[in-house]
Amino acid sequence: MEYWQFLKLTDLLRVHITKKTTNYRCTITAEERLTVTLRFLITGCSFKNLSFNFRMGISTVHSIIHETIRVICDVLMPIVMQMPDEEMWEKVSRDFFNIWNFPNCLGAIDGKHVNIQAPDNSGSLYYNYKNFFSTVLLAVVDAKYSFLIVDVGSYGKNSDGGILQNSKFWKKLNTNKLKLPPNKPLPSTTESLPHVFIGDEAFPLSNNILRPYPREQARTELSKKVFNLRLSRARKVVECAFGMLTQRFEIYQKRMKIQPKYCDLIILATTCLHNFLIENRTPGQENEFHSNINLLTAITDNNNENSSNSDAVLTTRNKFKDYFSSSGALDWQDEVATRVS
Repeated sequence: MEYWQFLKLTDLLRVHITKKTTNYRCTITAEERLTVTLRFLITGCSFKNLSFNFRMGISTVHSIIHETIRVICDVLMPIVMQMPDEEMWEKVSRDFFNIWNFPNCLGAIDGKHVNIQAPDNSGSLYYNYKNFFSTVLLAVVDAKYSFLIVDVGSYGKNSDGGILQNSKFWKKLNTNKLKLPPNKPLPSTTESLPHVFIGDEAFPLSNNILRPYPREQARTELSKKVFNLRLSRARKVVECAFGMLTQRFEIYQKRMKIQPKYCDLIILATTCLHNFLIENRTPGQENEFHSNINLLTAITDNNNENSSNSDAVLTTRNKFKDYFSSSGALDWQDEVATRVS
């Protein structure tokens, strides 16, 4: 975070985190409060460490961090992570096509396990398949690595697909309350297809969610391997967003020794700060993020296809597959697809 970004953030939060000075004491300034909170998020320092560094009481540091994190969520979320409307979805779709050559795409979806200390009396609820205790961040990310929708607080033992199907996002998607744009033909075609979210093999194939073809099918048919390649290339934005989040906020690189309800606020606050930094980055930085992500592998390890998929849903994926092998083909895709085992 550059100094001008820090000043802009302070101005947004100042009214909410400034305390009143009295005859008995001088208050800790808004700048100091925000500095303590950002130091906690960026370095993952303990409250005791921050207490020594800033010469404050441990209880003071504790209250400052919890209050400021809550304010960050309340103030920044309506600004940098507002619920998308149809116009915003259209912009996201254009960005995915212009940057990642994937039309009618509204976002990449994935889950991230956040390492936490096992909560008291929680049993195995938070114990995940990676053999540590976690809470899950489920996110939809746009073409420029900003978080569009986040769902936090799910148990670590749950799968990404299970978390998705119990999320508010899934319920709104299935009840047509996300204000998605109407169906639109892919470039150079005439048949209208729905706008879609893209995910890996952990997510179910549905009318508005695309996942890769199973490995066995892709191995024997080049067009399916090309589809997996193109989908993976666009889907990498969510993986990169999680990577950027982890590098910016080192608290994700350590075990959070905090109650789950406070972990959820920390995760929400860091995603808001991540979006704030992307929206307010130095001119010229935007192209740096896209320059090194071009040809990425796309083969899934899952050989199983959900047998409950309807013919209409399978047809939608097949239409995208045919488009990527015909009018939407890229010069390099066949060579890369045949090189991938």
